[in-house]
Amino acid sequence: MALRPYWKGYLKLSLVTCPVQMMPATSESDKVRFHTLNRQTQNRVVSRYVDSVTGKEVKEEDEVKGYQRGENEYVILEDEELENVALESTKTIDISTFTPRDSIEWIWLDTPYYLSPNDPVGQEAFSVIRDAMEAQNMVGISRLVISRRERAVMLEPRGKGIVLWTLRYGDEVRDEDTYFEAIGDEKADSEMMPLVEQLIKKQTKDWSPKLVADPVQERLLEIIAAKKKALKPQKAKGKTAPSSSPSNVVNIMDALRKSVAAEKRATK
Repeated sequence: MALRPYWKGYLKLSLVTCPVQMMPATSESDKVRFHTLNRQTQNRVVSRYVDSVTGKEVKEEDEVKGYQRGENEYVILEDEELENVALESTKTIDISTFTPRDSIEWIWLDTPYYLSPNDPVGQEAFSVIRDAMEAQNMVGISRLVISRRERAVMLEPRGKGIVLWTLRYGDEVRDEDTYFEAIGDEKADSEMMPLVEQLIKKQTKDWSPKLVADPVQERLLEIIAAKKKALKPQKAKGKTAPSSSPSNVVNIMDALRKSVAAEKRATK
């Protein structure tokens, strides 16, 4: 079954635009998940929001987001206000800056997504942006609204596609010196080093996803499989993937010439 794109929009570099789609590069859907049931009826238990003071259930239409500014004091934000923040970056990844790939350390990388053309007409524009970054070992920096929150993102060429990484905010990254400064400056023992190097060499293996297998999940699946033998198999309902609508793309060479000409005029 084809997976539904997580996000659809446009990749834009100056006057060059192409339709793209984004899919999560990682998945937790295969993890064993449990529902909470009523042991007596085996019906699912549902959760509801209740007022912390009155204890009464709050209707969905009465739920609202609030930013706490003091004890029992909040600034209310309506859904419309949240949706209207950074509207441009909800549908367009506009590459505004390029930077060398090795200048961004691993700790700034958050969540990876696969970015690919969403229409055959846009493949040429997509590939020229991808290959130009690859040739210069550069990555693109842009912004994108994901789950109502605008994130800085990094676009990295990867094979035929582009990997889009959301980047952590500055206040999310802690300074490593704070945690490493207490470590002494002692050098490794010269007699112990060869022994440890031998251990490393002996235990070296080529990378394989099997090296990070989850033994707990494997055991849970065995238990579940054993219990399912007594149950009737249920047929899964299939879903059809939505068809993508074609989009017009600016002539790439014309757009590139105009972009370069505009940059030259701005420099002069």
